[in-house]
Amino acid sequence: MAIDLKPPLSTYFEATNAHDAETVAALFGETALVHDENSDHFGRTAIRQWAQGTYDKYDVRLRPENASEEGQMTIVRTNVAGQFLGSPIELKFRFVTEGEKIRELRIG
Repeated sequence: MAIDLKPPLSTYFEATNAHDAETVAALFGETALVHDENSDHFGRTAIRQWAQGTYDKYDVRLRPENASEEGQMTIVRTNVAGQFLGSPIELKFRFVTEGEKIRELRIG
Protein backbone atom coordinates (compact mmCIF):
# COMPACT_ATOMS: atom_id res chain seq x y z
CA MET A 1 0.00 0.00 0.00
CA ALA A 2 1.17 3.50 -0.75
CA ILE A 3 -0.24 4.87 2.54
CA ASP A 4 -0.73 3.63 6.10
CA LEU A 5 -4.42 2.91 6.74
CA LYS A 6 -5.84 1.23 9.82
CA PRO A 7 -8.42 -1.59 9.88
CA PRO A 8 -11.06 -1.94 8.66
CA LEU A 9 -9.95 0.26 5.73
CA SER A 10 -6.55 -1.39 5.28
CA THR A 11 -8.24 -4.79 5.38
CA TYR A 12 -10.78 -3.64 2.77
CA PHE A 13 -8.02 -2.77 0.28
CA GLU A 14 -6.04 -5.96 1.03
CA ALA A 15 -9.12 -8.19 0.63
CA THR A 16 -10.21 -6.42 -2.53
CA ASN A 17 -6.79 -6.91 -4.10
CA ALA A 18 -6.99 -10.59 -3.13
CA HIS A 19 -10.49 -10.72 -4.70
CA ASP A 20 -11.85 -12.06 -1.40
CA ALA A 21 -15.53 -11.09 -1.44
CA GLU A 22 -16.29 -12.96 1.82
CA THR A 23 -13.71 -10.99 3.79
CA VAL A 24 -14.82 -7.72 2.20
CA ALA A 25 -18.47 -8.36 3.11
CA ALA A 26 -17.52 -9.28 6.70
CA LEU A 27 -15.94 -5.83 7.13
CA PHE A 28 -19.35 -4.18 6.73
CA GLY A 29 -22.14 -3.86 9.28
CA GLU A 30 -25.40 -5.76 8.77
CA THR A 31 -27.19 -2.67 7.40
CA ALA A 32 -24.23 -1.15 5.55
CA LEU A 33 -24.41 0.60 2.19
CA VAL A 34 -22.07 0.53 -0.80
CA HIS A 35 -22.72 2.99 -3.62
CA ASP A 36 -20.80 2.23 -6.82
CA GLU A 37 -21.51 2.79 -10.52
CA ASN A 38 -24.81 4.58 -9.75
CA SER A 39 -26.16 1.59 -7.78
CA ASP A 40 -26.74 1.01 -4.08
CA HIS A 41 -25.99 -2.30 -2.37
CA PHE A 42 -27.49 -2.75 1.12
CA GLY A 43 -26.38 -5.37 3.66
CA ARG A 44 -23.61 -7.95 3.70
CA THR A 45 -25.17 -10.37 1.21
CA ALA A 46 -25.64 -7.68 -1.44
CA ILE A 47 -22.17 -6.27 -0.71
CA ARG A 48 -20.57 -9.70 -1.14
CA GLN A 49 -22.38 -10.13 -4.48
CA TRP A 50 -21.34 -6.62 -5.58
CA ALA A 51 -17.70 -7.28 -4.64
CA GLN A 52 -17.55 -10.64 -6.44
CA GLY A 53 -19.26 -9.16 -9.49
CA THR A 54 -16.72 -6.34 -9.57
CA TYR A 55 -13.80 -8.78 -9.38
CA ASP A 56 -15.27 -11.00 -12.09
CA LYS A 57 -16.11 -8.13 -14.43
CA TYR A 58 -13.07 -5.86 -14.00
CA ASP A 59 -10.25 -7.89 -12.36
CA VAL A 60 -9.78 -4.76 -10.26
CA ARG A 61 -6.62 -3.78 -8.35
CA LEU A 62 -6.60 -0.87 -5.90
CA ARG A 63 -3.69 1.28 -4.71
CA PRO A 64 -4.59 3.86 -2.05
CA GLU A 65 -2.65 7.07 -2.69
CA ASN A 66 -3.67 9.36 0.18
CA ALA A 67 -6.35 9.78 2.81
CA SER A 68 -8.08 12.70 4.48
CA GLU A 69 -10.81 13.16 7.07
CA GLU A 70 -13.98 15.12 6.39
CA GLY A 71 -16.34 15.02 9.36
CA GLN A 72 -17.14 11.33 10.02
CA MET A 73 -15.87 10.35 6.58
CA THR A 74 -12.44 9.09 5.54
CA ILE A 75 -11.74 9.85 1.90
CA VAL A 76 -9.11 7.66 0.24
CA ARG A 77 -7.89 8.77 -3.18
CA THR A 78 -7.23 5.48 -4.95
CA ASN A 79 -5.59 4.34 -8.17
CA VAL A 80 -7.92 1.74 -9.71
CA ALA A 81 -6.59 -0.59 -12.40
CA GLY A 82 -8.30 -3.45 -14.16
CA GLN A 83 -9.98 -4.69 -17.30
CA PHE A 84 -11.92 -1.56 -18.24
CA LEU A 85 -11.56 1.28 -20.72
CA GLY A 86 -9.27 4.02 -19.47
CA SER A 87 -7.51 1.88 -16.86
CA PRO A 88 -5.96 2.95 -14.60
CA ILE A 89 -8.14 5.72 -13.19
CA GLU A 90 -8.26 7.63 -9.93
CA LEU A 91 -11.38 7.39 -7.76
CA LYS A 92 -12.29 8.59 -4.30
CA PHE A 93 -13.43 5.95 -1.83
CA ARG A 94 -15.53 7.63 0.87
CA PHE A 95 -15.78 5.49 4.00
CA VAL A 96 -17.88 5.96 7.13
CA THR A 97 -16.99 3.54 9.90
CA GLU A 98 -18.84 2.55 13.03
CA GLY A 99 -16.63 0.83 15.57
CA GLU A 100 -14.70 -1.88 13.76
CA LYS A 101 -17.14 -2.05 10.83
CA ILE A 102 -17.68 -0.05 7.67
CA ARG A 103 -21.13 1.54 7.72
CA GLU A 104 -20.97 3.18 4.30
CA LEU A 105 -18.74 3.23 1.23
CA ARG A 106 -19.29 5.55 -1.71
CA ILE A 107 -17.02 5.11 -4.72
CA GLY A 108 -16.62 7.73 -7.40
